Amino acid sequence: MFAAERRQLILEMVRANGAVSLRELARVVQTSEVTVRRDVRALEAEGLLDRRHGGAVLPGGFTRESGFPQKSHLATAEKTAIADLAAGLVEEGEAIVVGAGTTTQELARRLARVPGLTVVTNSLLVAQALAHANRVEVVMTGGTLRGSNYALVGSGAEQSLQGLRVSRAFLSGSGLTAERGLSTSNMLSASVDRALVQAAGEVVVLADHTKLGTDTMFQTVPTDVITRLVTDEPPAHDDRAGTELQALADQGVQIAVAGSGGDAVPAGRQPPRRDVPLPGPRRGQVQGGAPQLRSAAAVLGDQPQSERARVADMRRR
Repeated sequence: MFAAERRQLILEMVRANGAVSLRELARVVQTSEVTVRRDVRALEAEGLLDRRHGGAVLPGGFTRESGFPQKSHLATAEKTAIADLAAGLVEEGEAIVVGAGTTTQELARRLARVPGLTVVTNSLLVAQALAHANRVEVVMTGGTLRGSNYALVGSGAEQSLQGLRVSRAFLSGSGLTAERGLSTSNMLSASVDRALVQAAGEVVVLADHTKLGTDTMFQTVPTDVITRLVTDEPPAHDDRAGTELQALADQGVQIAVAGSGGDAVPAGRQPPRRDVPLPGPRRGQVQGGAPQLRSAAAVLGDQPQSERARVADMRRR
Protein backbone atom coordinates (compact mmCIF):
# COMPACT_ATOMS: atom_id res chain seq x y z
CA MET A 1 0.00 0.00 0.00
CA PHE A 2 1.36 3.44 -0.97
CA ALA A 3 1.82 6.11 1.70
CA ALA A 4 -1.06 8.20 0.32
CA GLU A 5 -3.40 5.20 0.45
CA ARG A 6 -2.32 4.34 4.01
CA ARG A 7 -2.89 7.88 5.21
CA GLN A 8 -6.28 8.11 3.59
CA LEU A 9 -7.34 4.87 5.28
CA ILE A 10 -5.95 6.08 8.64
CA LEU A 11 -7.88 9.32 8.29
CA GLU A 12 -11.10 7.47 7.46
CA MET A 13 -10.71 5.23 10.53
CA VAL A 14 -10.15 8.20 12.84
CA ARG A 15 -13.14 10.07 11.38
CA ALA A 16 -15.34 7.00 11.79
CA ASN A 17 -14.26 6.12 15.33
CA GLY A 18 -13.17 9.38 16.91
CA ALA A 19 -10.04 7.78 18.37
CA VAL A 20 -7.91 4.83 17.20
CA SER A 21 -4.77 3.30 18.72
CA LEU A 22 -1.55 3.03 16.71
CA ARG A 23 -1.63 -0.71 17.31
CA GLU A 24 -5.06 -0.97 15.67
CA LEU A 25 -4.08 1.30 12.77
CA ALA A 26 -0.98 -0.79 12.10
CA ARG A 27 -3.06 -3.97 12.09
CA VAL A 28 -5.61 -2.58 9.61
CA VAL A 29 -3.14 -1.06 7.14
CA GLN A 30 -0.82 -4.06 7.59
CA THR A 31 2.37 -2.21 8.42
CA SER A 32 4.53 -1.46 11.45
CA GLU A 33 3.65 0.96 14.24
CA VAL A 34 6.76 2.96 13.35
CA THR A 35 5.42 3.57 9.84
CA VAL A 36 1.94 4.38 11.15
CA ARG A 37 3.44 6.86 13.61
CA ARG A 38 5.14 8.68 10.72
CA ASP A 39 1.84 8.76 8.82
CA VAL A 40 -0.04 10.12 11.83
CA ARG A 41 2.63 12.79 12.34
CA ALA A 42 2.26 13.87 8.70
CA LEU A 43 -1.54 14.01 8.96
CA GLU A 44 -1.26 16.04 12.16
CA ALA A 45 1.00 18.52 10.39
CA GLU A 46 -1.80 19.03 7.84
CA GLY A 47 -4.31 19.63 10.67
CA LEU A 48 -6.37 16.55 9.77
CA LEU A 49 -6.02 14.78 13.13
CA ASP A 50 -4.32 15.06 16.54
CA ARG A 51 -1.80 12.65 18.02
CA ARG A 52 -2.51 11.24 21.47
CA HIS A 53 -0.78 8.73 23.76
CA GLY A 54 -0.41 5.68 21.54
CA GLY A 55 -3.05 6.74 19.04
CA ALA A 56 -4.78 9.41 16.95
CA VAL A 57 -7.99 11.39 17.53
CA LEU A 58 -10.15 13.90 15.74
CA PRO A 59 -8.69 17.42 15.81
CA GLY A 60 -9.99 19.90 18.36
CA GLY A 61 -8.66 18.69 21.71
CA PHE A 62 -11.75 16.86 23.02
CA THR A 63 -12.64 13.60 21.32
CA ARG A 64 -16.21 12.85 20.41
CA GLU A 65 -17.90 9.69 21.58
CA SER A 66 -17.90 6.77 19.16
CA GLY A 67 -20.91 4.52 18.75
CA PHE A 68 -21.01 0.92 19.97
CA PRO A 69 -20.30 -0.67 16.54
CA GLN A 70 -17.05 1.31 16.28
CA LYS A 71 -15.98 0.86 19.91
CA SER A 72 -16.56 -2.89 19.86
CA HIS A 73 -13.77 -3.34 17.29
CA LEU A 74 -11.18 -1.15 19.03
CA ALA A 75 -8.45 -2.55 21.30
CA THR A 76 -10.28 -5.87 21.65
CA ALA A 77 -7.26 -7.78 22.97
CA GLU A 78 -6.57 -5.10 25.56
CA LYS A 79 -10.19 -5.07 26.74
CA THR A 80 -10.17 -8.85 27.11
CA ALA A 81 -7.01 -8.78 29.24
CA ILE A 82 -8.41 -5.96 31.40
CA ALA A 83 -11.70 -7.79 31.92
CA ASP A 84 -9.88 -10.99 32.93
CA LEU A 85 -7.90 -9.13 35.59
CA ALA A 86 -10.84 -7.08 36.86
CA ALA A 87 -13.06 -10.15 37.26
CA GLY A 88 -10.60 -11.49 39.83
CA LEU A 89 -11.48 -8.59 42.13
CA VAL A 90 -15.10 -9.72 42.49
CA GLU A 91 -15.95 -12.15 45.27
CA GLU A 92 -18.77 -14.65 45.63
CA GLY A 93 -21.95 -13.14 47.06
CA GLU A 94 -20.86 -9.55 46.43
CA ALA A 95 -23.14 -6.70 45.30
CA ILE A 96 -21.62 -4.36 42.71
CA VAL A 97 -22.56 -1.77 40.09
CA VAL A 98 -21.27 -1.99 36.52
CA GLY A 99 -21.48 0.98 34.16
CA ALA A 100 -21.96 1.06 30.41
CA GLY A 101 -19.17 0.40 27.91
CA THR A 102 -17.58 -2.25 25.76
CA THR A 103 -14.90 -3.00 28.38
CA THR A 104 -17.50 -3.43 31.13
CA GLN A 105 -19.45 -5.67 28.78
CA GLU A 106 -16.38 -7.92 28.56
CA LEU A 107 -16.19 -7.88 32.36
CA ALA A 108 -19.85 -8.89 32.64
CA ARG A 109 -19.25 -11.98 30.50
CA ARG A 110 -16.70 -13.14 33.08
CA LEU A 111 -18.86 -12.24 36.06
CA ALA A 112 -21.43 -14.77 34.86
CA ARG A 113 -19.26 -17.42 36.55
CA VAL A 114 -19.35 -15.77 40.02
CA PRO A 115 -22.09 -17.40 42.14
CA GLY A 116 -24.37 -15.39 44.40
CA LEU A 117 -23.52 -12.10 42.69
CA THR A 118 -25.83 -9.08 42.46
CA VAL A 119 -25.08 -6.67 39.62
CA VAL A 120 -26.77 -3.27 39.36
CA THR A 121 -26.36 -1.73 35.91
CA ASN A 122 -27.74 0.84 33.50
CA SER A 123 -26.32 -1.07 30.52
CA LEU A 124 -28.46 -3.36 28.40
CA LEU A 125 -25.29 -5.01 27.10
CA VAL A 126 -24.10 -5.83 30.62
CA ALA A 127 -27.54 -7.20 31.53
CA GLN A 128 -27.61 -9.28 28.35
CA ALA A 129 -24.21 -10.78 29.13
CA LEU A 130 -25.54 -11.90 32.53
CA ALA A 131 -29.08 -12.81 31.45
CA HIS A 132 -28.47 -16.57 31.48
CA ALA A 133 -25.95 -16.70 34.32
CA ASN A 134 -26.74 -19.18 37.06
CA ARG A 135 -27.30 -17.66 40.54
CA VAL A 136 -26.63 -14.07 39.43
CA GLU A 137 -29.20 -11.38 40.15
CA VAL A 138 -29.34 -8.49 37.69
CA VAL A 139 -30.87 -5.19 38.78
CA MET A 140 -31.65 -2.70 36.00
CA THR A 141 -32.00 1.02 36.58
CA GLY A 142 -34.82 2.97 35.01
CA GLY A 143 -34.21 5.75 32.52
CA THR A 144 -34.21 6.62 28.83
CA LEU A 145 -32.34 4.42 26.36
CA ARG A 146 -29.33 5.87 24.53
CA GLY A 147 -29.09 3.87 21.33
CA SER A 148 -25.43 4.72 20.69
CA ASN A 149 -24.21 2.67 23.66
CA TYR A 150 -27.36 0.81 24.80
CA ALA A 151 -27.34 2.55 28.19
CA LEU A 152 -30.19 3.90 30.32
CA VAL A 153 -29.67 7.56 31.20
CA GLY A 154 -31.58 10.56 32.50
CA SER A 155 -33.38 11.40 35.73
CA GLY A 156 -35.12 8.03 35.86
CA ALA A 157 -31.79 6.21 35.98
CA GLU A 158 -30.36 8.58 38.58
CA GLN A 159 -33.41 8.46 40.85
CA SER A 160 -33.47 4.65 40.83
CA LEU A 161 -29.94 4.66 42.28
CA GLN A 162 -30.72 6.92 45.23
CA GLY A 163 -30.27 5.16 48.56
CA LEU A 164 -28.45 2.22 46.98
CA ARG A 165 -25.23 0.93 48.57
CA VAL A 166 -22.89 -1.69 47.04
CA SER A 167 -19.28 -2.64 47.64
CA ARG A 168 -17.72 -1.64 44.30
CA ALA A 169 -18.41 0.23 41.10
CA PHE A 170 -16.76 -0.81 37.83
CA LEU A 171 -16.74 2.04 35.31
CA SER A 172 -15.21 2.87 31.97
CA GLY A 173 -15.05 6.16 30.07
CA SER A 174 -13.63 8.05 27.11
CA GLY A 175 -10.51 9.42 28.80
CA LEU A 176 -8.45 9.31 31.99
CA THR A 177 -5.92 11.81 33.32
CA ALA A 178 -4.25 12.19 36.70
CA GLU A 179 -5.24 15.85 36.78
CA ARG A 180 -8.97 15.43 36.10
CA GLY A 181 -9.79 11.76 36.54
CA LEU A 182 -12.23 9.80 34.39
CA SER A 183 -14.26 11.68 31.79
CA THR A 184 -16.73 11.02 29.00
CA SER A 185 -18.05 12.85 25.97
CA ASN A 186 -21.76 12.72 26.81
CA MET A 187 -23.40 14.79 29.55
CA LEU A 188 -26.22 12.31 30.30
CA SER A 189 -23.83 9.37 30.57
CA ALA A 190 -21.56 11.36 32.88
CA SER A 191 -24.44 12.20 35.20
CA VAL A 192 -25.50 8.55 35.57
CA ASP A 193 -21.89 7.44 36.11
CA ARG A 194 -21.61 9.95 38.98
CA ALA A 195 -24.76 8.44 40.52
CA LEU A 196 -23.22 4.96 40.22
CA VAL A 197 -20.10 6.20 42.01
CA GLN A 198 -22.20 7.61 44.87
CA ALA A 199 -23.66 4.13 45.44
CA ALA A 200 -20.29 2.38 45.81
CA GLY A 201 -17.75 2.00 48.56
CA GLU A 202 -14.87 1.64 46.07
CA VAL A 203 -14.46 2.75 42.46
CA VAL A 204 -12.59 0.60 39.93
CA VAL A 205 -11.88 2.18 36.55
CA LEU A 206 -11.32 -0.03 33.49
CA ALA A 207 -9.35 1.83 30.80
CA ASP A 208 -6.94 0.63 28.12
CA HIS A 209 -3.70 2.54 27.53
CA THR A 210 -5.13 4.57 24.59
CA LYS A 211 -7.39 6.43 27.04
CA LEU A 212 -4.55 7.44 29.35
CA GLY A 213 -3.86 11.14 29.02
CA THR A 214 -7.02 11.74 27.00
CA ASP A 215 -9.38 14.39 28.40
CA THR A 216 -13.00 14.68 27.29
CA MET A 217 -15.78 17.12 28.06
CA PHE A 218 -17.56 15.83 31.16
CA GLN A 219 -15.81 14.65 34.32
CA THR A 220 -17.34 11.54 35.89
CA VAL A 221 -14.90 10.41 38.61
CA PRO A 222 -12.24 12.72 40.13
CA THR A 223 -8.85 11.12 40.64
CA ASP A 224 -9.08 11.21 44.44
CA VAL A 225 -12.24 9.07 44.31
CA ILE A 226 -10.73 6.32 42.11
CA THR A 227 -9.61 3.36 44.23
CA ARG A 228 -8.06 1.24 41.50
CA LEU A 229 -7.26 1.43 37.79
CA VAL A 230 -7.16 -1.76 35.71
CA THR A 231 -5.37 -1.18 32.42
CA ASP A 232 -3.14 -2.97 29.90
CA GLU A 233 0.60 -2.76 29.32
CA PRO A 234 1.41 0.39 27.30
CA PRO A 235 3.74 -0.01 24.31
CA ALA A 236 7.43 0.46 25.13
CA HIS A 237 7.63 3.68 23.10
CA ASP A 238 4.61 5.26 24.83
CA ASP A 239 6.47 7.24 27.48
CA ARG A 240 3.56 9.57 28.15
CA ALA A 241 1.22 6.71 29.08
CA GLY A 242 3.81 5.49 31.60
CA THR A 243 4.13 9.00 32.98
CA GLU A 244 0.34 9.22 33.37
CA LEU A 245 0.26 5.90 35.23
CA GLN A 246 2.95 7.11 37.61
CA ALA A 247 1.05 10.37 38.20
CA LEU A 248 -2.10 8.40 39.02
CA ALA A 249 -0.15 6.17 41.43
CA ASP A 250 1.34 9.28 43.06
CA GLN A 251 -2.20 10.40 43.86
CA GLY A 252 -3.01 7.13 45.62
CA VAL A 253 -4.62 5.11 42.82
CA GLN A 254 -3.77 1.41 42.87
CA ILE A 255 -2.61 0.37 39.39
CA ALA A 256 -3.28 -3.16 38.12
CA VAL A 257 -1.70 -3.84 34.73
CA ALA A 258 -2.99 -6.78 32.73
CA GLY A 259 -0.16 -8.95 31.50
CA SER A 260 2.34 -7.67 34.06
CA GLY A 261 1.50 -10.18 36.77
CA GLY A 262 -0.70 -8.09 39.03
CA ASP A 263 -0.78 -4.80 40.87
CA ALA A 264 1.92 -2.21 40.42
CA VAL A 265 1.71 0.15 43.39
CA PRO A 266 4.71 2.23 44.46
CA ALA A 267 5.99 1.17 47.88
CA GLY A 268 4.60 3.12 50.79
CA ARG A 269 1.64 4.49 48.88
CA GLN A 270 -1.85 3.35 49.73
CA PRO A 271 -5.05 4.74 48.20
CA PRO A 272 -7.38 6.73 50.46
CA ARG A 273 -10.05 4.53 52.03
CA ARG A 274 -13.63 5.57 52.47
CA ASP A 275 -15.37 3.86 55.36
CA VAL A 276 -18.87 3.11 54.14
CA PRO A 277 -21.41 0.48 55.18
CA LEU A 278 -21.47 -2.48 52.85
CA PRO A 279 -24.70 -4.19 51.86
CA GLY A 280 -26.07 -6.99 54.00
CA PRO A 281 -27.44 -10.34 52.81
CA ARG A 282 -29.69 -9.96 49.78
CA ARG A 283 -33.32 -10.95 49.84
CA GLY A 284 -35.19 -12.75 47.12
CA GLN A 285 -32.14 -14.57 45.76
CA VAL A 286 -33.06 -17.63 43.72
CA GLN A 287 -30.95 -20.74 44.15
CA GLY A 288 -30.25 -21.91 40.64
CA GLY A 289 -32.05 -21.00 37.44
CA ALA A 290 -31.98 -17.71 35.50
CA PRO A 291 -31.29 -14.43 37.26
CA GLN A 292 -34.06 -12.08 38.26
CA LEU A 293 -34.31 -8.78 36.36
CA ARG A 294 -35.67 -6.24 38.83
CA SER A 295 -35.72 -2.49 39.10
CA ALA A 296 -33.51 -0.75 41.65
CA ALA A 297 -36.63 0.76 43.22
CA ALA A 298 -38.03 -2.73 43.79
CA VAL A 299 -34.85 -3.87 45.50
CA LEU A 300 -34.73 -0.79 47.72
CA GLY A 301 -38.35 -1.31 48.61
CA ASP A 302 -37.71 -4.78 50.06
CA GLN A 303 -38.13 -4.61 53.85
CA PRO A 304 -38.08 -7.66 56.15
CA GLN A 305 -41.42 -8.32 57.85
CA SER A 306 -39.71 -8.66 61.25
CA GLU A 307 -38.14 -5.22 60.89
CA ARG A 308 -41.49 -3.59 60.10
CA ALA A 309 -43.05 -5.30 63.11
CA ARG A 310 -40.22 -4.11 65.37
CA VAL A 311 -40.63 -0.50 64.23
CA ALA A 312 -44.40 -0.64 64.72
CA ASP A 313 -43.96 -2.05 68.22
CA MET A 314 -41.56 0.77 69.13
CA ARG A 315 -44.06 3.35 67.93
CA ARG A 316 -46.83 1.84 70.08
CA ARG A 317 -44.57 2.09 73.14
